[in-house]
Amino acid sequence: MRQLDTDLREDTGLRLADFDVLAQLAAAGGELRMTELATRTLISRSGLTRRVARLVDEGLLRRANATDDGRGVVVALTGAGVARMTETVPVHLRGVLKLFVERLDDHELAVLQTALRKVSVDCTFG
Repeated sequence: MRQLDTDLREDTGLRLADFDVLAQLAAAGGELRMTELATRTLISRSGLTRRVARLVDEGLLRRANATDDGRGVVVALTGAGVARMTETVPVHLRGVLKLFVERLDDHELAVLQTALRKVSVDCTFG
């Protein structure tokens, strides 16, 4: 994971955790409440607050008060954030392929697929 983070940062300027935030928002249709984003990422709540603030400063995200109750905060991808995801996804996928998938032979991949089917949960959100 460290190598994936390093390679992603060197090639795109995004840390893996930044990519995770952007990817979670993209998968959710572009926006989430901060509380929901926190449950979907592997970042502590305080770390997520700082990371989101930095991504807002970079113009990749925007924050707003939730319109339904005014107490929550909604985070959304900006056009620049969508563009950054579009540029970054192929680099990330190449990294996953190189660092994880290519190290396994066909038999190992088949075994992994079978094992993951047994333990996977519904990964659709919302």
